[in-house]
Amino acid sequence: MNAAEPLPTGDAELVRRYVGGEHDAFARLYDAHDRHCFEFIRRMLGGADAAAAEDLHQETWLAVARQAASYDAAQARFVTWLFTIARHKVMDHFRKASGVVRLAGDLGEAAEAALDAQPDAPDLGPEHVLQNRQLAAALLHEVQALPFVQREAFVLFAQQQHSLEAVASITQVGVETAKSRLRYARQTLRQRLAHWRPDHA
Repeated sequence: MNAAEPLPTGDAELVRRYVGGEHDAFARLYDAHDRHCFEFIRRMLGGADAAAAEDLHQETWLAVARQAASYDAAQARFVTWLFTIARHKVMDHFRKASGVVRLAGDLGEAAEAALDAQPDAPDLGPEHVLQNRQLAAALLHEVQALPFVQREAFVLFAQQQHSLEAVASITQVGVETAKSRLRYARQTLRQRLAHWRPDHA
């Protein structure tokens, strides 16, 4: 690399620098990804479980710090690796607790966009989810009622905007399995929310 060129500052490079002793690099990683990581954990736990979400968020980043030397950029993007660790923390939490997996939080426009991604999805429109509290509550209730593997795929894809490949990697299944879970989740949600569809002349 030419001495005049700036060093790359992508996630993988920041991990490399942190492993090499540059602690500021870890702070930059944290600043870039902590909000999305926390939101994922919070939604998987349930909005009312804020203290547990904070704890698991901290545990996730402590694990990132401890395991940074094992991160392989050739195997996965940093954000995929991060969410995989976060998912493990959430699953451990539920195994230690009651084993009941809940999901809460307003999925809002991102969730509705995922439904609309299907060509035959009902034309609810993002504005209806945002403006109609009853519809938002109904959507949230039905997402919570999905089998966990479908719910997980839907939240990662819709709320966190991960690609199918990343969803598959985070949940440790093949891409076709992740696609199938997302498809079943969408089909179920469309069926259960069909009565919310406006009548068209």
